[in-house]
Amino acid sequence: MGMDTRSRQFMAFFIFIFLLLIPVYETAMATEEAYYTVIEKNENFELRHYASQIVAETIVEGDFEKVGNEGFTRLFGYISGNNTKKQSISMTAPVSQEAGSEKIPMTAPVNQEKAGDKWHISFLMPSNYTLETLPEPTDKRIVLKQVPSRLVAAITYSGTWSRSRYEEHKASLEEMMRKRDLKPVDEYIFARYNPPFMPWFLRRNEVLVTVESPHK
Repeated sequence: MGMDTRSRQFMAFFIFIFLLLIPVYETAMATEEAYYTVIEKNENFELRHYASQIVAETIVEGDFEKVGNEGFTRLFGYISGNNTKKQSISMTAPVSQEAGSEKIPMTAPVNQEKAGDKWHISFLMPSNYTLETLPEPTDKRIVLKQVPSRLVAAITYSGTWSRSRYEEHKASLEEMMRKRDLKPVDEYIFARYNPPFMPWFLRRNEVLVTVESPHK
């Protein structure tokens, strides 16, 4: 039996909206991501080896679903130009320096990690920067730091950024780790790969945790 007129209109509208969102999705996914190699893959579970990376990090206090937005706003301000560009100063007289700013490309993911009653929110910095070449944040609540290489267990899912969705997939990741005798060595991380304007059904989310090497 064919679709009635109302169903066809609804389907046409849905397809129209989907086609409009494709450029948004492709643009959001064009950002540089954290580099890693996959050691094991099974459906939505992966065991990964991450290379060393540099992050800009801020600490936010509050509820799970609110701290991400506040941290994102601070860090997005930093990469958008709220920083002091480092410049070399010529050995001439007089010695002067103009404090400029620099825009830094957006990367993925945005990480959220619990630390006591607070949360660490971090942006990955593009790989062409070093700690020496990154501009200094003008917001003193933001710090730049090097994260060493590490072994990470990950589970990927789509949907909303709610705490209940995070806890559900965190529990699934813990079960998968138990089956593989993988032991966490740090706090679990909620990783978001898309900007806030991305529709929930197109979002890529992950729960990550650093684990001990199974060969220890």
